[in-house]
Amino acid sequence: MDTTAGKIIKAISRIVDRPIGLMEVCGTHTMAIAKSGMRSMLPANLHLLSGPGCPVCVTPQETIDYGIALSQQKNVIITTFGDMVRVPGTRATLEAYSPRIVYSPLDALAIAEGNPGKEVVFLGVGFETTSPTIAATIIAAEKKNVGNFYLLPAFKLIPPALDYIAGSPKINVDALILPGHVSAIIGSGPYEFLADKYHIPGCITGFEPIDILQGILILVKQIIDGKSSITIEYERVVSPEGNRKALELLYTVFEVCESRWRGIGVIPASGLMLREDFELYDARRKFDLHVPESVEPKGCLCGQVLLGLKMPYDCALFSGKCTPLTPVGPCMVSSEGSCAAYYKYGADVNRRFRKGSNRADRGLGQGSRRKGKGRKRPKR
Repeated sequence: MDTTAGKIIKAISRIVDRPIGLMEVCGTHTMAIAKSGMRSMLPANLHLLSGPGCPVCVTPQETIDYGIALSQQKNVIITTFGDMVRVPGTRATLEAYSPRIVYSPLDALAIAEGNPGKEVVFLGVGFETTSPTIAATIIAAEKKNVGNFYLLPAFKLIPPALDYIAGSPKINVDALILPGHVSAIIGSGPYEFLADKYHIPGCITGFEPIDILQGILILVKQIIDGKSSITIEYERVVSPEGNRKALELLYTVFEVCESRWRGIGVIPASGLMLREDFELYDARRKFDLHVPESVEPKGCLCGQVLLGLKMPYDCALFSGKCTPLTPVGPCMVSSEGSCAAYYKYGADVNRRFRKGSNRADRGLGQGSRRKGKGRKRPKR
């Protein structure tokens, strides 16, 4: 760490006088924190918990199973981003059925144009960062009159998930490190309810260690001072109003709907579906498939890890049966997954947390908000 980082860490250490739990919502933050060894440099009573900010990880099992069923249909080509192909379904992975890996949804559209005798389906997974580009692809397909391109929507919206977390009596966090990429699209306004309704501060940060440390210092100061507001550390990229053009494009093609999140269940108004004008591109409408009931892998704690209720090494499968080469759950597959981060950079996190890894031992267990120090949350 350079001198600036050292000064910030010292400033954090001086004012953290009790157990504090911060949730890094974004999986990219989780990876950056683990890679930098930041946890071992911060005060022992400052705890960084992972959140549901990995789109691959929160995609429900039934979406994977439906994609696998589609890939087995005659004359169907499945296209998707690379992280999705090795996520285990109930009985197999997409990788077993030779999907086409693409770097952009426009690549999937090009495959459809180049294969007029095939039906090409793009498995659309992502948050507000990715979904505008897919909206643009749907509009491009319409303009080009490409009739063999379809979308399997599995999009998620971050603010409704944070509403669930903030209002849950099981999940006790003092503040949120908010995602930089998502916020570049939606701005800071959609998070204001966290401070107004739940009195939980949040800070939008970038992904360099200095960004994250600055954000942590901002949040810790608010917690100690009993304040709560939404701030932007990542000002070089994020504005309060977000990217209006991207949002306009997004909601031209999609409309809000309820959505199922792995480990959470159905959250109202947390997903996106194609508007009526574009529903002919919906793969579920085109292919009426019966898919057997999905079954979550036995013993996998991904759902609880995504909510900060468990750490990856609390799972009996972690680093034994479940590794990046033999993943059981999505958190070990994704490049933004918490389990993948803890496995890859385990020297730091293991040294810090192996002893007393139960959350209750660290003062952050269910219902353990400190007397006189916590914020009362309104009943849902």
